[in-house]
Amino acid sequence: MAKLIRAFFILWVLTLSSLVVAGESPTLDRIEASETVRVGLTGDYKPFSWEGPQGELEGLDAEMAQALAEDLGVRLVIVKTSWPTLMEDLKAGKYDIGMGGISVTQERKEHAFFSTPLLTDGKAPIARCEDASRFETLNGIDREGVTVIVNPGGTNEVFARANIRKARLVLHKDNASIFEEIAEGRADVMLTDAIETRIVAREHPALCAVNPNAPFTRSEKAYLLPKDGAWKARIDAWLAKMDESGQKEVLFSKWVE
Repeated sequence: MAKLIRAFFILWVLTLSSLVVAGESPTLDRIEASETVRVGLTGDYKPFSWEGPQGELEGLDAEMAQALAEDLGVRLVIVKTSWPTLMEDLKAGKYDIGMGGISVTQERKEHAFFSTPLLTDGKAPIARCEDASRFETLNGIDREGVTVIVNPGGTNEVFARANIRKARLVLHKDNASIFEEIAEGRADVMLTDAIETRIVAREHPALCAVNPNAPFTRSEKAYLLPKDGAWKARIDAWLAKMDESGQKEVLFSKWVE
């Protein structure tokens, strides 16, 4: 019965998509005219996207972006964006869809659409392993003498500013090197998404993810879209098709624990 209900749901999404896409869509018109789809990625957030040894982008959403381009029958163009400029770049029309582990927030929803959710995650600490037990709670983190480090412009900074009052808060612009600051003792703890803490802890033996299965918050991650209903319907239909075919599960199993 569950499989039958799921099949009817996928059919409903695809049917709805075809009806909506038949309407006006500036985004789809631009994609068709240029034969390209522009995907915004920050390139600094594992497992979603990061720069490889040759400067190429790797990760889950690097591959999802290519799958989307193939589904649309157009060429993929990666547009480098950043967490501080994510929304401004979308408003300026620099990319058609933002990928790369973007959290759904009410503030972002006021200016953009989101795809159907991809996964649920939340904020958790990562620290040097010998200090991990000190930082299991926000009260343990927010103490005088503790240095909390976060990357600016995204939900990590928002969460830290809302919860850190006594500890020293440091903004580090390069998210790709931020964990070295903790490992080298220039900062004590970072508050970021639990999914990232697990991956970083595997790559940095000196660092440990702190209670990643019990994060301080819960939020959904989805793809960021301009306020174009037909384009959103097309993306949701593509995700439904990826899910039904099993391709989404294959990619997520490869990159996400």
